[in-house]
Amino acid sequence: MTRLILLDAVRADSSMAPAPRFPKEMVASLRAGGTVIFPTDTLYGFGVDPCSEVGLDRLFAAKGRDRGKPIPLLLSEGGQVDRWARHVPPAAARLMDRFWPGALTLVLLADPGVHPAVTGGGDTVGLRVPDHPVPRALAALLSGAVTGTSANRSGNPGAWGSAEEIVREFTGVVDWVLWGGKAAGDAGLEGVARSPGSTVVRMIDDEPVLLREGVLPFRDIIEFLQRG
Repeated sequence: MTRLILLDAVRADSSMAPAPRFPKEMVASLRAGGTVIFPTDTLYGFGVDPCSEVGLDRLFAAKGRDRGKPIPLLLSEGGQVDRWARHVPPAAARLMDRFWPGALTLVLLADPGVHPAVTGGGDTVGLRVPDHPVPRALAALLSGAVTGTSANRSGNPGAWGSAEEIVREFTGVVDWVLWGGKAAGDAGLEGVARSPGSTVVRMIDDEPVLLREGVLPFRDIIEFLQRG
């Protein structure tokens, strides 16, 4: 059964809002491998505990996602990075200080303990602290992180205009839907291209490599690093 929770859209979209309180049964469900769709500062995310094999299996099944594709993680706060990454280059640390919370995903060398379903079998992991209280609160209730892949099935753009649209798409597949209004990436005018979400930058060393440009311009990142 898919259960819908309507969030206060104004409070849910404010990075300064207090951490939201979720039903105890929802928290227990997610810790046991449950699934949730939730708002972020960019797009709606599809969340499971990244330490739960049951949850990760359900995520891939629900989205029809290729297991070779890595899954980005949303963190409760920047101090969680060391749990998921085995090395943080100095330039990456500077970017975290400047652009987190925000729409920057940093791809770093993964800690050996990160589940291979998260890394897609590779040696890196994408991490971000979102500028939104809901995913940060979810992450804090789980293992310090929650999966942040977009809430859509493969081939479906997932530009959700209402909670009912999400429920119809994922009824019986997702346990919980947290609706806080249209996400920033879905709120454009009809005919305007949908936001690709966060900007993804690979930082294995101090040289940034753009993997995907999103709402944060890559030139802002380069200019910031060049200022020293």
